[in-house]
Amino acid sequence: MIIKSANFVISNTDVKKCPNDGRLEYAFIGRSNVGKSSLVNMLTGRKELALTSQKPGKTILINHFLINEEWYLVDLPGYGYAQRGKEGRKQIQNIIEDYILERESLTNLFVLLDCRHPAQKIDLEFMEWLGENGVPFAIIFTKIDKLGKQRLQENIKAYQEKMLETWEELPPIFISSSEKKLGKDEILDFIEKINKQLKQG
Repeated sequence: MIIKSANFVISNTDVKKCPNDGRLEYAFIGRSNVGKSSLVNMLTGRKELALTSQKPGKTILINHFLINEEWYLVDLPGYGYAQRGKEGRKQIQNIIEDYILERESLTNLFVLLDCRHPAQKIDLEFMEWLGENGVPFAIIFTKIDKLGKQRLQENIKAYQEKMLETWEELPPIFISSSEKKLGKDEILDFIEKINKQLKQG
């Protein structure tokens, strides 16, 4: 898939105010500072479509971007940012849960994981919750340029083994680097494939 246009549409904290035109939505989520905004910018080929920050916890809104006038890319708030305080975290959690559970247009959720870290409890629990609620999702390992090939494979394999303790089969897995522009084609082709399948219905 080639992205010809990517336009910001709306930001809000209320799922009821999200666009209501029935277009398919692909949402991106991950722990704070996992590289989500950089990935969104890399996928769309726009340097500042999603605002990047060295400061974690920057995205606190549901952000809709219309891609090729056909489907929405949705940038969701990062979860688990400790410095936000208990009340702030709860507010973000509510925004995320309302969107994921109530949004009928949500076609696939991409869960971003930093490839440099071992399996994190917060990520595993979040994916368990997605599974329990029947939410279709895929995993994107980010920042693969920061690791050597062997270490990367070891880390991903360790993650898969950890997940297979409770999962019968694993969701689709992608690897990416925003800096090196790796993973872009694979992720966009995956989205295009789903779009085509659903159109043929």
